[in-house]
Amino acid sequence: MDVLGAPPRTGQPLRVLLVEDDDGDAFLVTELLADLSEHIVVRRVDTLASAVSAPLRADCVLLDLQLPDAVGLTALTRLRQHSPETAVVVLTGQRDEAIGVAAVAAGAQDYLVKDQVDGLLLVKAMRYAWERKRAEEAERQLLQQQLVADENRRLERGLLPAPLISDENLNLVARYRPGRDGSLLGGDFYDAAELPDGTVEVVIGDVSGHGPDEAALGVALRIGWRSLVLAGLPTSEVLRTVEKVLLHERINHSFVTLCTITIRPDRRSLRMRLAGHPPPLLIEGDAGRLLPMDNLGVPLGLMPDAVWEPVDVDLRPGWSLLLYTDGVFEGKVKGQTERLGHENMANLLMADLRANPGWRQRPGVVLDKLIAAVEELNEGPLDDDVALALLSHGEIR
Repeated sequence: MDVLGAPPRTGQPLRVLLVEDDDGDAFLVTELLADLSEHIVVRRVDTLASAVSAPLRADCVLLDLQLPDAVGLTALTRLRQHSPETAVVVLTGQRDEAIGVAAVAAGAQDYLVKDQVDGLLLVKAMRYAWERKRAEEAERQLLQQQLVADENRRLERGLLPAPLISDENLNLVARYRPGRDGSLLGGDFYDAAELPDGTVEVVIGDVSGHGPDEAALGVALRIGWRSLVLAGLPTSEVLRTVEKVLLHERINHSFVTLCTITIRPDRRSLRMRLAGHPPPLLIEGDAGRLLPMDNLGVPLGLMPDAVWEPVDVDLRPGWSLLLYTDGVFEGKVKGQTERLGHENMANLLMADLRANPGWRQRPGVVLDKLIAAVEELNEGPLDDDVALALLSHGEIR
């Protein structure tokens, strides 16, 4: 890439921009480098304005600190603001050596006293400056990646908390996978809590959009849901209040799809509400079916006074329930133009479960294999983030 700060191309000379208004000093530098023209290509400008008026196609800048339009560290500051990834070597007069040291402290890679250098020293200084700048940039990017990774881990822990379930006959495992091979965090979240009477409440949701803001919003909504559930509010009031939180906290008119499940204390039935969210997959024995969408409501945040009607479903002993977000089924299928879809995803999962009758002993592997399978069909990482929660009753933990 032929831009300011790009590395010298293999076998190509180092590209140097000399910012110097004194013709005599500029001539001196040119003479010092005359015998090294195969290794150094020098272009000169005499003002800082000329240097920053357009992209500077250089690997290193030799910068005088006494320019007509910039004196002292002002020139260095403006140049670094214009092209922060560029190596800069300050040229200073003998009496200004203290300023040269200050320039290094302000971000220059090195400084040279004009009447104390020869051609080889000058070339070596510029090469070393370029290498130091590359090392600084690599360290900065690594630190930035670590900070982003730490923040993402905190957000992921907020999106997928430890479930508050004390019933030893219930087992819940979950997975979260950011989109684009882990680089795209989103607002998918889930939670589960058991009430004093034995009722178990489960939620899975998906904030529209992607990024840390959406993830933070998902964490806020998830915590709000848990607090309201533990306070004993009816599900309809919980949804209404969570929507109020969304309306006050959202960015760019985000909306949220949501699925809530209430498991009765006897574990023989559930009540489901869908707010624009795909229905869970109910697994009973070797059979699996998607729960009905008869009372599908609108997502939270789209329509005032929306109503989310419940659907009651009976459960057989030994049931499992898979809750998921749309990222897991919106990937492509190689050789086809249509997306996978949640029905084909359910068929894909059930085929694997039938082929592995002992899957209940390792339910987490089921989720890992499902993600791997849809990524293989997509021929690469999924674009959207994915949240999966598998709740089983009466299984081996």
